[in-house]
Amino acid sequence: MVFASNPLSLSVPEAAFESWLRDTGYLEILDHRTSAASPAPSSSSSSAAASRLLTFLSLLTLNPFAKLTADDFAGDTPSWSRSFFAFSHSYSFPSSPSQAGLRLHENVKRYARNYAYLFILFLACALYKMPVALVGLILCLALWDFFKFCSHRWGLEQYPLTHQCLLRIAQCATAVILIISNVQMALFCAICVSYAGVILHAAFRKLTPGKQPPVGRGR
Repeated sequence: MVFASNPLSLSVPEAAFESWLRDTGYLEILDHRTSAASPAPSSSSSSAAASRLLTFLSLLTLNPFAKLTADDFAGDTPSWSRSFFAFSHSYSFPSSPSQAGLRLHENVKRYARNYAYLFILFLACALYKMPVALVGLILCLALWDFFKFCSHRWGLEQYPLTHQCLLRIAQCATAVILIISNVQMALFCAICVSYAGVILHAAFRKLTPGKQPPVGRGR
């Protein structure tokens, strides 16, 4: 017996459905769907370990900032205790590379401001351990502040050639100070630690419901 298709039924493409879930804030459903769609792990412990290793290595091939936009830094900073760190049950090993990529991109967008503050904290710690680099960075900031003050005081914008010459001299002096004081090493250490922290936290942090749009009340 053949049943006729229901003209009232809707067939929504998978991509459109996932886009709707993302736009409406149901990120945890996306996380569960990705986990359920992944193949069941083998009973063999060696196969399970190999699968987890491949999932972990796949994080090195992903760009965590691919979907990051400037608007992600414009909102409020999520709560550090209840949202960003949360509790132990808010973390789990991703079941597949697709789930790891989904968590990575979505969590980086959501916690962009938290990650930015952590980078500043790591940079401050690196500069604290390298006082010469800290002095060099302060000198660079003071140099550019002095250049800006002199530019406005003497009206150097009216003399483009002189302004460009002084600008190039300030840039060369900044480069020399940064190299001599080894500021680039502090930046490199802060970037490496921050990048590793972003990868691990974003991939292991479970997706949580986003802010739901307000529902209008009927009159």
